[in-house]
Amino acid sequence: MKWNWQQEDWPNFTYKTEKISDFEAKFLQRSGMFFGAYKHITEDERKVLIVDLISEEALKTSEIEGEMLSRDSIQSSIRRQFGLQSTIANIPPAEQGIADMMVNLYETYSDKLTHQTLHNWHKMLTRGRRDLECIGEYRTHEEPMQVVSGYLHKPTVHFEAPPSARMQEEMTRFIEWFNDTSPSGKHPVPALTRAAITHLYFVCIHPYEDGNGRIARALTEKALAQSIGQPSLIALSQTIEASKKDYYQALEDNNKGTEITRWLIYFAETVLAAQENAETLLEFIIAKSKLFDRLSGSLNQRQEKALLHMFQEGPSGFIGGMSAENYISITGASRATTTRDLQDLLEKDALKKTGQLKGTRYWLNI
Repeated sequence: MKWNWQQEDWPNFTYKTEKISDFEAKFLQRSGMFFGAYKHITEDERKVLIVDLISEEALKTSEIEGEMLSRDSIQSSIRRQFGLQSTIANIPPAEQGIADMMVNLYETYSDKLTHQTLHNWHKMLTRGRRDLECIGEYRTHEEPMQVVSGYLHKPTVHFEAPPSARMQEEMTRFIEWFNDTSPSGKHPVPALTRAAITHLYFVCIHPYEDGNGRIARALTEKALAQSIGQPSLIALSQTIEASKKDYYQALEDNNKGTEITRWLIYFAETVLAAQENAETLLEFIIAKSKLFDRLSGSLNQRQEKALLHMFQEGPSGFIGGMSAENYISITGASRATTTRDLQDLLEKDALKKTGQLKGTRYWLNI
């Protein structure tokens, strides 16, 4: 079997432009609508949105690779880097590293791509690792770099990347292509097309011992941000993680040849879904602001603490809704006080209720 990098026309990817043109138009239209709404929220609300999106992307891009990290630690690290938190303590290296990479991506999206950019990201991602030979440099081992699954004695090889000896050459060509196809480059390529090719091209080279998927998704967001002239603020990794099997299948379906129309369509649909998820979060933050403005001065500290806790759970809220027991746990209130507080929040239209007796659950009324 030949892989795409073994084809004579590698890495000259081909595709049917007409199949992706409508997606390109929708992406630009939605980007304009999103940032139009973004301008109408306060500076504090923008910071909340940015921190929420970046921290969730950091969390989910790691989960795609099977690494489960602490949301609180990632968010704490990101908040400190944006000057929203003065102290930071006991943040594990993995959480600190992915947070550093995502903030660097946000702050330097417009910069040209270099070998050093990628090496720095790899150092951040692998902070605290002792099991890798090459950290902050391309792989050098002689054995094949393979993506496999199944039993050790009979593995299924899903992909084999170019040999390590070709990494400097392959990556130099990749970086030149990335910069040349930017909006200010010699040969600009439309936003979604460039982002999709960036992702597939990079993971097929697979230049590092580990971290290739996370860096590929970061490069994708860098490409999108350069195309719209500002950080893209989309929930890309969140969207991919929700349908992870489809993501890996799409990659596998497009690693044996250089005609990649199917990949472009899959990726464009994923990006548009990611935009929708980011729009939902923006609407959620706006609704939160309106709710607290309406209830200003009418909530006691327990009620405010409980509502803030519910908002921290995001648009999906508490799984199964918040119970009276949840309220007691959050606020430390007695059961009688909890009953009065919740009834008051219902009367103020801050919450809505479903179920009865022990099955009663409360939801944000937004």
